[in-house]
Amino acid sequence: MALESPTFCNQYLRSAPEKEGIVTLPGFLYFWGWVFLITTTLVAFMKREVEPHDPEHMEVPDRDIKTAYNSLKEILKLRSVQMLVLILLTCKIGFSSTDSVMTLKLVESGIPKERLGLIAIPLIPVQLAMPLVIAKYTTGPRPLDIFLKAIPYRLVFGFIAAFLVWITPTLVPDATEGLPFLYVTFLVICYALHQVCVYCMFVSIMAFFAKISDSSVGGTYMTLLNTVTNLGGNWPGILALYFVDPLTWKQCEGGAESMDNSCRNAVEKELCLSKGGKCVTTLDGFYIETVICAVIGFVWLLWGSRKIRYIQSLDENAWKLHKRKRDR
Repeated sequence: MALESPTFCNQYLRSAPEKEGIVTLPGFLYFWGWVFLITTTLVAFMKREVEPHDPEHMEVPDRDIKTAYNSLKEILKLRSVQMLVLILLTCKIGFSSTDSVMTLKLVESGIPKERLGLIAIPLIPVQLAMPLVIAKYTTGPRPLDIFLKAIPYRLVFGFIAAFLVWITPTLVPDATEGLPFLYVTFLVICYALHQVCVYCMFVSIMAFFAKISDSSVGGTYMTLLNTVTNLGGNWPGILALYFVDPLTWKQCEGGAESMDNSCRNAVEKELCLSKGGKCVTTLDGFYIETVICAVIGFVWLLWGSRKIRYIQSLDENAWKLHKRKRDR
């Protein structure tokens, strides 16, 4: 993000200014697209898999696309997996406003996106250390305990994020003159705390996937669970982005008949401008959405904590495909 900004590159990395950043989005995608194609091709031609002998499982059929999708269908028929999928699809609703909208609101408040991109640099040591620190707590029989403990902190962080967005225009009236040290410090601390919660949940859920995955289907099991996890984080974010504007309260100020115009749609906004007024935000929908998501998150925690403890208590056979095949 920082290398894409011409302002950042001209200020810190170039002796002569140019109109574009060092990296452009098309160039970035083009380069890594070729890297992906080349590495995938090399793996396809140079790597050979040897089927391991596992006496606990039935004979595994030849690996092909049809077999893989049949395995996915069989995995999804397991009651334990169905419960886990429901948990994964709903557990991130409470964080959706913070994860999807907070950064956009900071940019809307005037913070340059390249400056926000630079915040990730001091967080790299945190991101490297967190899996090592958390690993010893997720190697036991109950790796999702860390997952549950991180949820309340991540929900509370939503209010901290809302406060950060609210105070940004006051602390940074003009971002072109630079960001105050106090604000940058607070921003880094907020992002660091957020990353701690995110990595606690991520490492614990990955440890649980590794614990329950049936080795008879290779990486298919893990791929399915990871896909559901990603989907569970994406669909609430889409809704969060969609509802920010409808939840925002605005008022036309400065024009004729301004008190009757709430700027709820394009027609009212155009009418406000035509009368010499300006649509002013009286209550940002981000704050309303943060409260709604937090309430949903804490309610979900009451339900989800029981379900997570239940699936952790299940026997390993509840997650194995061979159990279903033997029962037929």
